[in-house]
Amino acid sequence: MLSVQDLSKRYPTGTLALTGMDLTVEAGEILAIVGGSGCGKSTLLRLVAGLETPTTGSVVLDGTPVRAPRAEIGLVFQEPRLLPWLTVRQNVGFGLRELPEAERRRRVDEVLARVGLADFADAWPRDLSGGMAQRVALARALVARPRVLLLDEPFSALDALTRYDLQDHLLQLWEYDRPTMVLVTHDIEEALVLADRIIVLQPRPGRIQAAFAPGLSRPRDRTDPALEAWKRRLLGELDLSFKSRRTGEEQFPAAAI
Repeated sequence: MLSVQDLSKRYPTGTLALTGMDLTVEAGEILAIVGGSGCGKSTLLRLVAGLETPTTGSVVLDGTPVRAPRAEIGLVFQEPRLLPWLTVRQNVGFGLRELPEAERRRRVDEVLARVGLADFADAWPRDLSGGMAQRVALARALVARPRVLLLDEPFSALDALTRYDLQDHLLQLWEYDRPTMVLVTHDIEEALVLADRIIVLQPRPGRIQAAFAPGLSRPRDRTDPALEAWKRRLLGELDLSFKSRRTGEEQFPAAAI
């Protein structure tokens, strides 16, 4: 279980990015976090990943505080961030250098097959399409077999068809080991297609406005009227968030689930 307890982050500039964040994510759950710019979504992921130190509060994974990056927590960014001087295989295996060569190669080849890139193991990043490069980034995060996978707008830079394909592919990858997944996205439909539960954040400083568990069965049809109804509801919550930011009205409390 992943637990965020009274988490806040104030940067040296004085900017309060997050405040009073309390959140629990069950093992194997897919949680989506949505909200507009300035609500601290990426800051929250960096705190959970151990890349940032909270000003107050804590992040706890299975009873152990997270204070630095850990192999049990994988992170995929919006950009693939592949090392251009390494092949696909070398990029994926970069974090496994402590393993014997044979074991490292076996695990890398296995995960490349899972993401559909076995035939591109010796290719260079410059030879990949955007969707293929992001598959490599997913493979690099999955090869360490993390218990928690964090995804920061992983498909936002891709065209619609590639984005839909990778959303479906991500669910297939999740089925192998069912890691806990926390997805940050601006895309309401993406959140509804992928997540078990959705958190809406208010901006400046970021804090929880509402939480929803749509309860839609998988696989999910993007044209399903039930999904469309949830999309309208979530868009309404985001609209409230922006209005509250503009007018300074008191924020709505997070819904309890």
